[in-house]
Amino acid sequence: MPIFSTYDGTALAYHLVGEGEPLICLPGGPMRAARYFGDLGGLSRVRQLVLLDLRGTGDSAVPQDPSTYRVDRLVEDVEALRAHLGLERADVLGHSASGELAALYAATYPQRLRSLTLVTPGAGVLGLPATDQDRRDAAELRAHEPWYAGARAALDEIQAGRATPGSWAGIRPFMYGRWDAAAQAHAAESPAQRNAEAGSLYYPQGELDTDATVAALRELPVPVLVLAGEYDGGPSPDRAAELAALFPHAEFVVQKGAAHFPWMDDPGAFVRAVTAFLDPAVSSVQAGGIRLAYRTWGDPSAPPVVLAHGRSGSSLDWAGVAEQLSARHRVYALDFRGHGLSDWPGRYSFEFFRDDLHAFLEARNLSGATVIGHSMGGAAALLLAERHPALIGTLVIEDAPTLLPLDPPRPHAERPEGELGFDWQVVPSTDAQLNAPDPAGRERLGDITAPALVVGGSRSHIDQDQLAWMAGQIPGGRYVSVDAGHLVHTDNPQAFLAALRAFGVG
Repeated sequence: MPIFSTYDGTALAYHLVGEGEPLICLPGGPMRAARYFGDLGGLSRVRQLVLLDLRGTGDSAVPQDPSTYRVDRLVEDVEALRAHLGLERADVLGHSASGELAALYAATYPQRLRSLTLVTPGAGVLGLPATDQDRRDAAELRAHEPWYAGARAALDEIQAGRATPGSWAGIRPFMYGRWDAAAQAHAAESPAQRNAEAGSLYYPQGELDTDATVAALRELPVPVLVLAGEYDGGPSPDRAAELAALFPHAEFVVQKGAAHFPWMDDPGAFVRAVTAFLDPAVSSVQAGGIRLAYRTWGDPSAPPVVLAHGRSGSSLDWAGVAEQLSARHRVYALDFRGHGLSDWPGRYSFEFFRDDLHAFLEARNLSGATVIGHSMGGAAALLLAERHPALIGTLVIEDAPTLLPLDPPRPHAERPEGELGFDWQVVPSTDAQLNAPDPAGRERLGDITAPALVVGGSRSHIDQDQLAWMAGQIPGGRYVSVDAGHLVHTDNPQAFLAALRAFGVG
């Protein structure tokens, strides 16, 4: 357990979890030991978590001066940790009450910050306190839960000024999206992990210059993620959105089904959202109510090309081709819902993927772009080009299913063991559609007005005669066969790119 000495000589402890670039994590409570973070739902697989025990908590020493428990004075401990780690600029994550600490650090040391992640953050010191009504509204969302009556009675007692240790314990179910055994064990550890005396001194009364802090945050030059829980009342999603609006470079995410500890409620959703934010090569956009992650290459002013991956893939599948195309194009490669770092909502169809592509094009103002879709992404692009012919400038379909009924139909697929980079529910959902596709998908091919190239892999499992037929149904459509399997752009990238160039793309 590493120890360092902060500005006033107090010995502070921190814990390292995982490997990779450091992410300084500040615990809430207020003044709760950092071990409640665990590995942040598996975020430690992509970043090294630096879990700081704030002074007087966990393995850190008790300071001589209790006034240093104030949130504004804890800022200097965070700066001392950054310097101790030898980081020129730090990525900082603050949870709950330490969202305020992290924000104050950002306002005080903006030049020492690389990114700021605020997870279900408090914002009272910024003039945005959670209200009793916020908490009642959030509680009402859980009225169907078997524990609701007791928890709501405890909340009413607290809001009536009759708080007891029992009532504080009684509202714990509201803090979790699922009040299961893991959540109950996590909540039960809280009292022993908190320094109640330090917590009572955390918020100074009327001694912070809120206006000056907010003014500094409005000029903050670094990216900020504000992540709220759908069921959280402190902050509610609306209050968290107000906080996000303070920052000039903020991304706002509401994690579905989550409350105050989102990494406990849905670790995958939490890790995908935070990983996408922290990776400088990845951006995200809210498109049709779904957070879609995407990668870009090339000059932003160049003609746009949008790459749509196949089933079980991601934007990373296009890296080699994208590098080549970026010499003359601005290249965008998105992760469809249920894939990569985008949201995994659990419901999938070719029509949903079509809608993802549509919403992405509109959100990024890419009407008229060249769209290249592989397999599932190609089917989505075809459906979009049929429905909105003017939206796509040029269409390239790479070895996509022709939406003719499969003969024989695909049997039930068994999920492979281990973690997957996509939501397995995608497979049975789309297999059912491939076995009995909506005939409108093939009947409306003649509605496509964009110049269209269909690229097939001569060694693919996709019926190439059907691909040639599909190209013939599109007015002015062209079919070309490449010596490759189903993953044409991976198996034979140079021939694939040559086909694009011959068609005027690349």
